[in-house]
Amino acid sequence: MEDIIIQAEGLTKVYRMGEVNVQALCGITLQVKRGEALAIMGPSGSGKSTLMSILGCLDRPTSGNYLLDGEKVSGLSDDQLADIRNRKIGFVFQSFNLLQRTSALDNVELPLSYSRQSSDGRDRAAEALKAVGLESRMKHRPAELSGGEQQRVAIARALVNDPAILMADEPTGNLDSKAGQEIMDLLLSFNRDRNTTLMIITHDPRIAAQAQHTIRLRDGSIEEDPR
Repeated sequence: MEDIIIQAEGLTKVYRMGEVNVQALCGITLQVKRGEALAIMGPSGSGKSTLMSILGCLDRPTSGNYLLDGEKVSGLSDDQLADIRNRKIGFVFQSFNLLQRTSALDNVELPLSYSRQSSDGRDRAAEALKAVGLESRMKHRPAELSGGEQQRVAIARALVNDPAILMADEPTGNLDSKAGQEIMDLLLSFNRDRNTTLMIITHDPRIAAQAQHTIRLRDGSIEEDPR
């Protein structure tokens, strides 16, 4: 049997906007194999970020079932969601989301303080920065780094807990094409060398084409899944 790390069945998400209910997801059913590199595409408002928030345990579905690495997470409490999120998932965002007044090393070490793994946190953060090619930039603050370097710091921060899944929301969106491809090469290297499951939300078909599979969302539903 295939090793399925993400299994979602009939996921819906409804937001209350004043007097109106807005359905962001309309019964998404999806399986992702361990070690797979998956791209999610779709126009603005198609539900891409909502889906990633639910799969990343940042939000709950209105209805449906979700198993993450065999664990049912649909009905977990906020604290339980935070725990499984910190153990299993690393996030990379378009806007980097780095603390501006602290060094690259401090930014990368931060997740370890939430996971009771801080005894060797400094060393682990340094190793993560070395893995993304920033061993000479550890003491620099974000404002002293290029956009591509800041995204590398964000990737190191996402990987420092050695997550099973790396979720990246438009990770190349704020970068020029050269820096964006370097980031994509880096993400794919971790997918390949560490068997880290990679999920990328992107508008760029050139980025999506480098994943093993692509699914497309429209109006909260999967438009096509060629697998």
